[in-house]
Amino acid sequence: MFFKVIYYVLFIITFAYGIYFVITGVIGLIKKRKNNEIKSDIENYFAILIAARNEEGTIGNLLDSLNELNYSKEKYRVYVIPNNCTDQTEKISLEHKANIINCNVKTKNKADVLRFAFNHLQDKKEIDAYIIFDADNVVDKNFLIYMNKSLNSGYRVAEGFRDAKNPYDNWISGSYTIFYLYQNVFFNHARKNMNLSASINGTGFMIKKELIDTEGFNTKTLTEDVEFTGICALKKEKIDFVEDAITYDEYPINFKSSWKQRKRWTAGILNCMKLYSFKLFIDYLKTDNYSSLDMALVYLAPIMQILNFVNMILLILFKYVGIELNDIFSYYYASGFICFIISYLIGIITELFVLKYKGKSIKSLISGIVLFSFFIFTWIPINIICLIKKQTNWEEIKHNRNVTINEIKN
Repeated sequence: MFFKVIYYVLFIITFAYGIYFVITGVIGLIKKRKNNEIKSDIENYFAILIAARNEEGTIGNLLDSLNELNYSKEKYRVYVIPNNCTDQTEKISLEHKANIINCNVKTKNKADVLRFAFNHLQDKKEIDAYIIFDADNVVDKNFLIYMNKSLNSGYRVAEGFRDAKNPYDNWISGSYTIFYLYQNVFFNHARKNMNLSASINGTGFMIKKELIDTEGFNTKTLTEDVEFTGICALKKEKIDFVEDAITYDEYPINFKSSWKQRKRWTAGILNCMKLYSFKLFIDYLKTDNYSSLDMALVYLAPIMQILNFVNMILLILFKYVGIELNDIFSYYYASGFICFIISYLIGIITELFVLKYKGKSIKSLISGIVLFSFFIFTWIPINIICLIKKQTNWEEIKHNRNVTINEIKN
C-alpha cells in the first residue's frame, strides 16, 4: 500500500507538470500573435560581444557574417574577448576586422568573460545595447534590423531564433536541431503569443546597456542564460522573442561532447533551482507574476524527469511482484511494449509537425527523428549524476564545423 501511495503521488506530480507544458505550448501556437508596437524608428548602436576560447576554427565565419549585416556599419561594433586561448583566435579576429578586449583576469565560465567586457565598455555612452554570440555561430544578415525593432518596442532583453548550423551531420546534431525547434516553437513562440516572457537560449540575445549598468550581470551558475532568465522574471523584466533574428549555432556530432555539454546544462539548471525556484514561487504568489511561475517550473525539469523514471521502475517492480493498479494510465504504462510503441509514435508525429511547421527537411533529418527519443532518454543518467555529484567547472567543447552563412542559405 505504501509503495502504491508513493507511485500515485509521483504520478500526479509528473503528469501535472507535463500537462502544463503541453497546454501552454498548444495554446501559444493557436493563440493569435500580437505584433510589437514600435515606439521609435531610430537606429540603435549595438556592441556585439563574442567570448572566445580557442575558436580559431570557426570564429572567422562568424565575423564575416557580422561584417555583412544589413545595418549601418557605424551603428554597431564587434568585440571579441579572447580568454585562456592557446591558438590563433585573436590573430584571426583582427584579420576579420574585430576589436579585441583582452580578458586579463581569471575566469571560470562565459559569464565571467561577459562581466569583464561589460565593465570594460561601461563608459562608452554611445552603446545602446549589447548582443551576445558564441564564436561558433553564424548570423542572418537581418539580425540587427529585427533586434533594433524589439529595442524600439520597449524591450530591454530579447532572444532571437536559435537555428542549426549543421543539422544534417548525424543523428546527434539532428536531435539537437529538433530539441531547439521544440524550445523555439512550444516555449518561446508560445510565450510570445501569450504575452509572457521568453527564455534566453545561450546565444543570439540582446540586453540593453542601461539594464546592465544599473542591475549588473550577477549570474553564479554554469548556465548564465537560464539563470539570467530567472533573474529577469524576478525583476519583472519581460524577455522578447524575436523570431526573425536568426542565429545559426554549431551542435555536437559526437556523443562524448554532447554528454559533456548536457551535463553542464543540467548542473547549471539544478543550481538555478536551488537558488531561485523558491523565490520565483513566492514572487508568483505575492505578485501574480506568471513568468516567475513559468521559470520556477523550468528549473524543476531535471527533477521531474528523474521522478518520472522512478515511476517507470516502480511499475516494472509492481508487475513483477503482482501488485495491481486500477487506473487507466497505470494500465497503459504497465503494458510495456505497447506503451513504448504508442509513446514513441506520438513523439515521432510531434517531431514531424514541428519540422514541417518550421520548413525543415524531414528526409535529411531521418536519423535525428528516429533517435530523438533515445537522445532525451540519455538525459536521465545525466540528471542523476548531476544530482549526486556537483559540477562547478566549465568544460571546453571543441567547435570545428566550418560553415559560412552563404552555405547555410544556399
